[in-house]
Amino acid sequence: MRPPARILVVGPSWIGDMVMAQSLFMGLRARLPEATIDVLAPAATASLLARMPEVNDAVVMDIDHGEFALARRREAARRLSARGYDQAIVLQRSAKAALVPWLAGIPQRTGYRGELRYGLINDVRTLDKSRYPLKAEHYALLGTAAEGEPLGEIAYPRLAIEADHQRDLVARFSLDLKRPIVGFAAGAAYGGAKAWPARHYARLAGELDARGWACWIFGSAPDREIAEAMQAAAPRHGVNLAERTSLTDIVDLAALSTRFVGNDTGVMHLASAAAPSVVGLYGSTDPDYAPPLTTESQRLWRGMDCSPCRARECPLGHHACLEDMPVADVLSACLEPGSPAIANLHAVTRTHG
Repeated sequence: MRPPARILVVGPSWIGDMVMAQSLFMGLRARLPEATIDVLAPAATASLLARMPEVNDAVVMDIDHGEFALARRREAARRLSARGYDQAIVLQRSAKAALVPWLAGIPQRTGYRGELRYGLINDVRTLDKSRYPLKAEHYALLGTAAEGEPLGEIAYPRLAIEADHQRDLVARFSLDLKRPIVGFAAGAAYGGAKAWPARHYARLAGELDARGWACWIFGSAPDREIAEAMQAAAPRHGVNLAERTSLTDIVDLAALSTRFVGNDTGVMHLASAAAPSVVGLYGSTDPDYAPPLTTESQRLWRGMDCSPCRARECPLGHHACLEDMPVADVLSACLEPGSPAIANLHAVTRTHG
């Protein structure tokens, strides 16, 4: 079979997933350097694709997560059919995600077996999770030439930094670059089971502020209260950037950080594609499935019998997996990465970047 010349990737809806999908885009570009690689994406994550040099074009389909919207999917398919794609790679396992490439008449439609997708996906791939445990590997595997082809070592996501924009942000927010910097992603849009408690974040910000670290606090509108509490706890060097920064702003500022601390959420994974060192805090999720993919990462996880439950809220009501993760552990991870003093250190990963 002749290699595809024009590929459409049906991208994921969540921020962190779109970042991890860059490993697929990198693999495709390495295998097919002359191919056109476009990504169908919701407006919320499409801006990130401009920071991925492997992607030629972002095709925006603004349909809310979980919304069926058949008429809009038909219209999207009509527009896509004119682009003449040879292959569609569908990252999600839902029938909705596979519908548009089928309606667009794209001849090869690659994806994993999923819900009610017989015929919609005609290049069905299988996944050996014991061999490929990382979510980024699951995406990258769909970019291999054929079923059964082994996946080599994947490239970690690395979003491009816009230096001029970065300088503008530093000036706009009067940011101090003369001291060590910790970035924070304290929110958890998926649910409270992923969130280290707000009082812990505030205490950590206070401890680092007292040691002369600049504390840059990121987030969206739901994170307003925790961001304000953290800034109040870090009165000398705390900067509340919640609701003031776009996703690409966070990328450019995370690249300036000394350490970045966050729950297992989209902003933490976004920062991982730019920041040099990330501390990921895990409770209800598996730290070996979606770790921070950066040059240096530390995963803190208590590994309780009930973990990972993958629930949005703690089904047992105690949230001990994160409630009982001490501030001292995360402080040590910031000050002395990989220190034996970090009781709940699950893993340290260091690469050559």
